[in-house]
Amino acid sequence: MNASTFDAFITHEQSHIHITPPAKVAGAGGGAPLLHVDSHRSRPESIHLQQLPKHTPTSHPAALESNRTSEHEAFARDEAGAESAEPAQSVLSPYMNRWRFLAACLMNMGNGINDGAPGALIPYMEKYYNIGYAVVSLIFVGNALGFITAAFFVDALRARLSRAHLMIAAQTCLLAAYIPLVTGAPFPVIVLSFFLLGFGMATNLTLNTLFCGSLRNGTTALGALHGAYGLGGTVGPVLATAMVSSIGWHLWFRFYLIPMGLAAFSLLFSAWSFASYETDNPEGEQQQQQHDPQQQSVKARLASMFHALRARLVFLGALFVFAYQGAEVSISGWVISFLVDVRDVANPQAVGYVTAGFWAGITVGRFLLSGLGQKVGEKRFVYVMTLGAACFQLLVWFVPNIVGNAVSLAIVGLLLGPIYPCAATVFLRGMPGRSRTSGIAIITAFGSSGGALAPFTTGMIAQASGTWVLHPIALALFAAMVGCWFFLSSRSKRED
Repeated sequence: MNASTFDAFITHEQSHIHITPPAKVAGAGGGAPLLHVDSHRSRPESIHLQQLPKHTPTSHPAALESNRTSEHEAFARDEAGAESAEPAQSVLSPYMNRWRFLAACLMNMGNGINDGAPGALIPYMEKYYNIGYAVVSLIFVGNALGFITAAFFVDALRARLSRAHLMIAAQTCLLAAYIPLVTGAPFPVIVLSFFLLGFGMATNLTLNTLFCGSLRNGTTALGALHGAYGLGGTVGPVLATAMVSSIGWHLWFRFYLIPMGLAAFSLLFSAWSFASYETDNPEGEQQQQQHDPQQQSVKARLASMFHALRARLVFLGALFVFAYQGAEVSISGWVISFLVDVRDVANPQAVGYVTAGFWAGITVGRFLLSGLGQKVGEKRFVYVMTLGAACFQLLVWFVPNIVGNAVSLAIVGLLLGPIYPCAATVFLRGMPGRSRTSGIAIITAFGSSGGALAPFTTGMIAQASGTWVLHPIALALFAAMVGCWFFLSSRSKRED
């Protein structure tokens, strides 16, 4: 047996066989021929074994197994990002996970209500405060600043607070934001309320994305989580339009009593369901303590966050979600104004339900198509969905028929729906454990700020040129999504 043959034997041997024969054979008093072979090959053996860790990632048994896995499969991960061949937790196991998952979906549904309702309420806000498109768009800026600010704190808060306490803090922030809203406070205070809404939503969205992404069949769990967001986006404009129709446009702000009640219930529900989270997930918490010791300074945490931002996956992921959320919320926020101005609809209440159809499409897409994306492959699936959404957006722009516009807009939502869960799965799969929290926080915060800055930009341009600018802006954002996804798809190796 020559050295190359023996080296090939080592490479393809099962991982549980240890190659340390010389000492054991000598101690066992083996036969002369075996001792002769071992002593003759001992030096070449040691050379190969010393070089393998330097030149190949397959020197460790777990790494050998990973090379047999398909490129589109990943190890089961706990929430701290530790890779393991053991099955991950599921929605049903341990028992409390089913309630945690339900609490996460309720919180995300509240986020959807917050994002979906302004589209139906903007015409009444303009009339109530006697302001135009540019000024009312400041609510989106406040929301964006809240998301961005949360990115600087969520990782540090997660290291110092239990999961239940951090959920309570996020929901309390939302409750504080609703107090000025339900009283019809002056408009500058309303902008501040949207800042608090952004901060609270970014915090619970980051935590819930990490939780659902760490479960078995993470793409499906994330699809349900963000499907709940779409459900909130569907219900929000319907309830807002119905309330304004029944109590009068001058009491538009009373609508926020509904999400306020949901936030209060979610606070209690999440506090109860996540109370024993650290006990049920001890390995994840141990990994978190190893990577994120509590005594670490705020300066070091900020440096860690900026280090995560420099990672190609995080940077491109943030740009992708920025464009995605920007297109989603811009369409939701300004399509009613487009129909009123360009399609000459006299009463906004007559088309207030068009936004609900858009969010209904998003909801159905996330619940029904996310699993299909996992089977087909997330990378290819995102391309098809984005290009399809762009085609139907063109129909909304150029077909001068309100019914046709409403149907096309619902299909745009249907195609956009599964994109976010599929993208989130790719992001989580590609991140090392030590930077998952900061990486997801950055993608969520800076990315979701696109859902504020893009509608604000649309409003500023619409003030001068008209609301038709919604469509070229949305199409440009779709093109940006395709560009970011192309560079993300070309990344074959996970970055540390």
